[in-house]
Amino acid sequence: MPDTDSIRYELADGVATITLNRPGSMNSLTTEAKESLLAAVERARSDSAARAVLITGAGRAFCAGQDLTEHAGALGNNEGLNGTVRKHYNPIVLALTRMPKPVVAAVNGAAAGAGAALAFACDLRIASSKASFLMAFANVGLGADSGASWTLPRLVGHARAMEMLLLAEPVKAARALEIGLVNQVVEPEELDRTARGLAERLAAGPTVAYSAIKAEVGFGSALDLENALEIEAKLQDQCVDTADHLNATLAFLEKQTPSFEGR
Repeated sequence: MPDTDSIRYELADGVATITLNRPGSMNSLTTEAKESLLAAVERARSDSAARAVLITGAGRAFCAGQDLTEHAGALGNNEGLNGTVRKHYNPIVLALTRMPKPVVAAVNGAAAGAGAALAFACDLRIASSKASFLMAFANVGLGADSGASWTLPRLVGHARAMEMLLLAEPVKAARALEIGLVNQVVEPEELDRTARGLAERLAAGPTVAYSAIKAEVGFGSALDLENALEIEAKLQDQCVDTADHLNATLAFLEKQTPSFEGR
């Protein structure tokens, strides 16, 4: 997938960086942008050289969600949402949550609606002190989509999720850290270095084990204990056969630092 006007894809040091690149529109999502974003996420999944993924936005915003200019045109033509939730947002969120590699969101500014939900679907979130999160759906007479009704309560709990969704008020970075919505807040000039450093650390780690952990946590949130234990046992059998596990075990016995190859 080549770069498009709306999405950039770069690979360096084992990290696939996906940049939402419509800064003049706060990286809002047109049909083309959504299709290009899904293609970029799928490319990162299949790229054997990519062992971690970093998602960020160009300019002053992370992502303002749905492009309302395009949406208003669809409403004027009696097309409603024109199927975009099922055709675009759902596949993107599933591709992120099912990515067998760690995904880091570097939230550089405003993240609203589906744009905030994209960050929620990532594994870790590093936010600029200028970032904010807005569940904007109710402000335009819509319910939640892009997985927000599933991811948000799991991050901040039922009560705070309902507060964010019903009141539709922005949550600034410091508050987002306080309630567990993000993992770390840094000054704007430190965001790229911090988020990239984290992604590079993950890219140098045991990729198969990370994939197992993501699957275990994903399944575990919806399973009873007995079934969660079985999933853990099944995935652990896969991890124990990896070169990374063997090498790390030998390194531990020899009091050395392990080096992971992602296999």
